[in-house]
Amino acid sequence: MVTVYDGCAVATVDASGTEYSSGHVVVSDGVITAVGPGPFTGDAERVDASGCLATPGLVNTHHHLYQWATRAVSVDDGLFEWLKTLYPIWAGITPEIVGAAARAGLARLALTGCTTSTDHHYVFPRSGGDVLGATISAASTVGLRFHPTRGSMDLGVADGGLPPDSVVQDLDTILESVASAVSQWHDPSPGSMLRIAAAPCSPFSVTQDLMRQSAAQARELGIRLHTHLAETHDEDDYCREKFGRTPVEYLSDVGWLGPDVWLAHGVHLSDADVTTLAAAGTGVAHCPSSNARLGSGIAPVAALVRADAPLGLGVDGAASQENGGLADELRQALFAARLRYGPSGLTARDALRIATIGGARCLGRQDEIGSLEVGKRADIALWRVDGPFHADIVDPVDALVYASPPPLARLLVEGRTIVVDGVLQTLDVEAAGHDLRTAARALATVLP
Repeated sequence: MVTVYDGCAVATVDASGTEYSSGHVVVSDGVITAVGPGPFTGDAERVDASGCLATPGLVNTHHHLYQWATRAVSVDDGLFEWLKTLYPIWAGITPEIVGAAARAGLARLALTGCTTSTDHHYVFPRSGGDVLGATISAASTVGLRFHPTRGSMDLGVADGGLPPDSVVQDLDTILESVASAVSQWHDPSPGSMLRIAAAPCSPFSVTQDLMRQSAAQARELGIRLHTHLAETHDEDDYCREKFGRTPVEYLSDVGWLGPDVWLAHGVHLSDADVTTLAAAGTGVAHCPSSNARLGSGIAPVAALVRADAPLGLGVDGAASQENGGLADELRQALFAARLRYGPSGLTARDALRIATIGGARCLGRQDEIGSLEVGKRADIALWRVDGPFHADIVDPVDALVYASPPPLARLLVEGRTIVVDGVLQTLDVEAAGHDLRTAARALATVLP
């Protein structure tokens, strides 16, 4: 069936920044078949989208879905102390707890315009259970395009790392688990709804051997690589003391520079680091709210944009970003950049580009998603900008970014309608909230 979304403002976020004050987007079999100005004159089922702004669906490039069960814990600590408090709690997660947290987190993402999400899951309790599978099941239920990672930690406290020994695994177990996850779930086909990546956690929780072997394995399997990097001054100090290198220099030493890698945070990057990452095509997931919540700092977003490094937007885990919505991060990214660089640091359209085609570049999906162009997958957000809190703003992109996130009239993933007038069509949100509260209470018994 051919469907046209007609009469809306359109921000295509294509290479030329094409926009229409009143236009249309046509969808057939999950693919965009036409985008243009004015009404569509062909044969199609018409959806009246007047009063809306059509944008590509937002792409979330960094998350920890299991953390939805541990919000507002250790609220006044920086990253290292926050982790030391939460690691023992996270050691108690089960597939049931993770599934409940993931359904709630993904529902929140969908209701804030997200059509594609990653998840960095690196806590695998020794009690077992398929916690990674629980997140994948949740994404299938909600209906989002999903890029989960099989994360890992092999450097516990006994060996000089930060996480407790109860939540680390040995190298062979990790590599075998990554291979198994890829064999079971990874779909490299065009339009894929599910792709796996490998994701050792961070320099202070994994060994150099794990980093090197993960890179080699991922390239043999044809999957992408993800890790935290340059998030805090503490991490920078750790890398200099432990390896005699900055975090980016360490990344180069272990074979982690390349267009198949994207990094979470990148807060403390020098000009030379930015040049290095851009030249390698290595992406960065910018998480402005989480970085502010933990007091980590403000990432050099304007420098990354100028260097044309792949730059996406990330919500990060709800234990350090309790809001959990992606649309809010556009404004946060813009404001944070202006705090660092002044009023020319970032524009509204820069923020929208980072949240869409920038995220698609980080995930290697820029030829399929991230812009409204003929032949791309029909991942589309329709934002209602004619209501009382947005209609007075002449520019609809400014209304989206500077004001509070507009109501979501429609959200399409692969052409399938996921949200209608702010209501999730695929999941009972009240039931998901009940399940989340049960999961949070179960973990609360572990609180110190």
